[in-house]
Amino acid sequence: MKASRYLGLAVMFLLLGLLFGCSGKKSGDLPAGGEISVFAGSASKPPLEELAAGFTAKTGVKVNITFGGSGSVLSQMKLSKQGDIYLPGSSDFMELAKKEGVVAADTEKILVYLLPAINVPKGNPAGIKQLADLAKPGVKVGIARPDTVCVGLYGAEVLEQAGLADQVKKNIVTYVESCEKTANLVALKQVDAVMGWDVFASWDPEKIETIYLPPEKVKRIGYIPVAVSSYAARKDLALQFIDYLTSEEGKKVFKKWGYLTTEEDARKFAPNAQVGGEYSLQSSW
Repeated sequence: MKASRYLGLAVMFLLLGLLFGCSGKKSGDLPAGGEISVFAGSASKPPLEELAAGFTAKTGVKVNITFGGSGSVLSQMKLSKQGDIYLPGSSDFMELAKKEGVVAADTEKILVYLLPAINVPKGNPAGIKQLADLAKPGVKVGIARPDTVCVGLYGAEVLEQAGLADQVKKNIVTYVESCEKTANLVALKQVDAVMGWDVFASWDPEKIETIYLPPEKVKRIGYIPVAVSSYAARKDLALQFIDYLTSEEGKKVFKKWGYLTTEEDARKFAPNAQVGGEYSLQSSW
């Protein structure tokens, strides 16, 4: 009789453990397992790789990321009709994705803010101080392709609005296909300067410096948006990942990599600039 009573208590504790102890889960916890694919502009590469690993560690959900120019990865999504999330480097390409029905507009969120800037190799050997210096004879300038890469589009816009596009074009020695390759041009000292993002110096502070533009030269503050793709096979997991990116934990990682996490922070550098929007590239580019 006594043994039977002990056996009953053991079964009861086992059931309570299964309900409350062994799972350790709350109602809001993320599901375990699964896989999602993200097509991203490389303007977010360092923190996004770190956050994808963190999300996988928390949930068991594998995050496959295809990086490239924002326009290039958008084309890949459209051709393959695949991808759970689109995460371009600027609002320009997200607006295009919405017009073409590639993303669900109601799922769009802003992750961080970016400022167009000049980037130079550490030590600034060419002595670049302002936009006009990019037009000086002998200066080698790099830029991303403005038709397919967010940072190239912003660079072209800044030069056009400063009235320096024609002069600086004479010094452009290469057009590259992504933000990552743009940053590498100065990190590897292949050019004297690039039209880049402020955050590039935080990616590789031992090799890259940022020269901020005067506030009046920054007509638009950029931001990195994210949205669920219309082709999403796992919309539930895609939304969970976006929630993770926009969480306090996500913001902390972006901030560690030098990104501006609020519009207020970005406006300190360009109080009167437009935030986001679209720019129509001049045909001369």
